[in-house]
Amino acid sequence: MAADETRINKLKILRQKGLDPYGQRFIRSHAVSEILRDFKEGLKVITAGRITAHRDQGKVHFMDLTDQTGKIQLFIKADNVTSEAFALLEGLDIGDIIGVQGETFTTKTGQNSIRVLKYEVLAKSLRSLPEKWHGLKDVDIRYRQRYVDLIANPQVRDVFIKRSRIVSLIRHFLDGRGFLEVETPILQPMAGGARGRPFKSRHNTLDMDVYLRIAPELYLKRLLVGGMEKVYEMNRNFRNEGISTRHNPEFTMLEVYQAYGNFEDMMTLTEDMVASVVKTLNGSYKIKYQGQDIDFTPPWPRRSFAQMVKEHFDIDPQDSAQAMLDKVKAKRGGHAKVDRLTRSAVMKIVEEALDEKATANPVFMLDYFTFLSPLAKAKPDDPAVAQRFEFFIAGVEVGNAYSELNDPQEQRCRLEADLDDDMETGNRVIDEDFVTALEYGMPPAGGLGVGIDRLVMLLTDSPSIRDVILFPLLKPEH
Repeated sequence: MAADETRINKLKILRQKGLDPYGQRFIRSHAVSEILRDFKEGLKVITAGRITAHRDQGKVHFMDLTDQTGKIQLFIKADNVTSEAFALLEGLDIGDIIGVQGETFTTKTGQNSIRVLKYEVLAKSLRSLPEKWHGLKDVDIRYRQRYVDLIANPQVRDVFIKRSRIVSLIRHFLDGRGFLEVETPILQPMAGGARGRPFKSRHNTLDMDVYLRIAPELYLKRLLVGGMEKVYEMNRNFRNEGISTRHNPEFTMLEVYQAYGNFEDMMTLTEDMVASVVKTLNGSYKIKYQGQDIDFTPPWPRRSFAQMVKEHFDIDPQDSAQAMLDKVKAKRGGHAKVDRLTRSAVMKIVEEALDEKATANPVFMLDYFTFLSPLAKAKPDDPAVAQRFEFFIAGVEVGNAYSELNDPQEQRCRLEADLDDDMETGNRVIDEDFVTALEYGMPPAGGLGVGIDRLVMLLTDSPSIRDVILFPLLKPEH
């Protein structure tokens, strides 16, 4: 859709008058929220924002001026500005960005306002906002044109401001616990650290294939080998897979590693960190998500995955893939299919069935099978079960943690077995340099991964992960 012809004509008029419709630097004395917070009449103010309403009443124009922090009414009277400036008000539209100078007062109807003495156009808008843009609902427009969504829906802007604060609070928490924030490669010579189909490209100068990372785990563990004992990364990962309310091909993860710790230390860290963020954001450990009451008050309950699988399906970790599938079919009336018969494939069906029994409150799920956890240590007294947990909130998996496997020989065997069992991406290879790093000696450690997008989705009461990603990947319209 082309720019609005009427607005283009207004733009020409502004230029004919010698005015720059795309102004220069504008220094504000106050944000709108600062004016309104301790409102008093007669305060001289300079502020700026977007016109979001315009009412022409002859010798007076009323406008709503909106910035990131709030909205305030402008009162522009013919007596208070030059005749030329007043005449040019006809050239202003909803969506234009202006700067104003004036003083505060309260109208006869009790509306806190700015009596404008001077204004300037900072950006002329050439497109009308969508019809009924107040509370814009069209999901496709909202995601494709997030800038329009942010203008039209102040609550959307609030979600992303809250997201920024959540990330900041997590960083502050970890910094306060002595963790160092680090950066590891996004462009990698092989896709490692997790299962997942990678995005592949080609580096021309080096004449080699490269991959967008699916996880930073193996690089962060190299830092433990190098003597950096407490590290974290707020990282962007990429997986060339499906899109849903809980999945986006590009997503943000927090990964944390602590030398000389284990998965139990990561459980305490998770509980303290998430509960602290919730309490700071909301003043309480209790929130609502999509109508459900959620209580983050520590300690969170612990449940055994291995025990639940045994109780509901009579499956043991030593069972073959066929035996597992037969037991699942017996429990579910024969309605279970897998594309490739592996134990991991069957366990996906099992996990989906157990998801149906999830509770709203946070819960730690322990005792995952070792063959599902190739990078985790096994329990000394039960080698078929890993020292691992996942944590769930409102039935959504939000995080995953291990006691990290640091035996290089065992790690190689596990990685080889995992390649044989991988039903999703048959093109993975073992990261030999990672195994070499382990051969130099990595201290026992606990590692944690948290899905930031999912956590933000839950803490902002957003139904879809796309609602908390500013620019989710979408198929082009043409």
